[in-house]
Amino acid sequence: MHIGMVTDSLAHLSFEEMLDQAATLGIADLEFPTGGWSSAPHINVRELLADSAARKRFVDAIESRGLRISALNANGNQLHPVIGEEIDRVVRDAVELASLLRVPTVVLMSGLPGGAPGDTTPNWITTSWPPETQTILDYQWNDVAIPYWRELAAFGQERGVRFAIEMHGSQLGYTAATLRRVRAAVGENVGANLDPSHPMWMGADPLAVARALNGAIYNVHAKDSRFQHHIVAANGILGTQPPEQHAVRPWNYVTLGLGYPGGQQFWGQFLCELRSAGYDGTLAIEHEDVVLDSVEGLEQTVNLLRGVLPLKPASWKPQDI
Repeated sequence: MHIGMVTDSLAHLSFEEMLDQAATLGIADLEFPTGGWSSAPHINVRELLADSAARKRFVDAIESRGLRISALNANGNQLHPVIGEEIDRVVRDAVELASLLRVPTVVLMSGLPGGAPGDTTPNWITTSWPPETQTILDYQWNDVAIPYWRELAAFGQERGVRFAIEMHGSQLGYTAATLRRVRAAVGENVGANLDPSHPMWMGADPLAVARALNGAIYNVHAKDSRFQHHIVAANGILGTQPPEQHAVRPWNYVTLGLGYPGGQQFWGQFLCELRSAGYDGTLAIEHEDVVLDSVEGLEQTVNLLRGVLPLKPASWKPQDI
């Protein structure tokens, strides 16, 4: 496995400064957000699509520091009933650029449609009652999501690019089961971006999620979550407070080792589960800890991962006796 970084972790730095900091930290791989829910501070997709010389300068700056591009990221809601077409353009531009750069993976969300034709806002259904929830889900899956994803999967496959869906709350695909539902409908060009911080706050076990996604994990984000148990005990895990109100939220994204029980031991177990599930690629650190300095948080995360990172292939086997 390789230690990488989602470049928005250092969004406050310029492109060259971000590259220098990544190299200084010993990070090998970079995942570039290209738009949607990112301002794309380190990449100009339209310029790179239009200009081969600009693409060469971009790649040369990365490779001259011993780094490489592991994935492009197009997170946003391409199934949104109002702005979905705009986000879909971000997704397709990312695919086109990934193909030109020979980057194998585009990370993105599943998307979340409205609840019925004519709706103007997305609708996240998380319960089976009242009865109309089933009608909403049938429309979202069968009329919107599956047809869209069948076409998008083919679009990516024609260009040699696969998709890694990040299972996230307020998305149609937010669990291992819903990810597998998309994959079963559209094929193996769609897999998972497993960010363990999301199943953590949704009440799932990231180790079990990795097992459930055996053979279907195409990208991994390294991020942690921490419950504030006094708030969870009184109100449950759901909350609408924004990240800057971290003191009153039921949970927060935190630097690796400062959240999920077990610390470094848990992360060592998680990496072993990833390898058992067939994943041996990039661990892209996504720093979203509002309490710590970004560089300091990245450094702490790199140090933790170095202590548990499996570098060599498995070699032990029982002796012939």
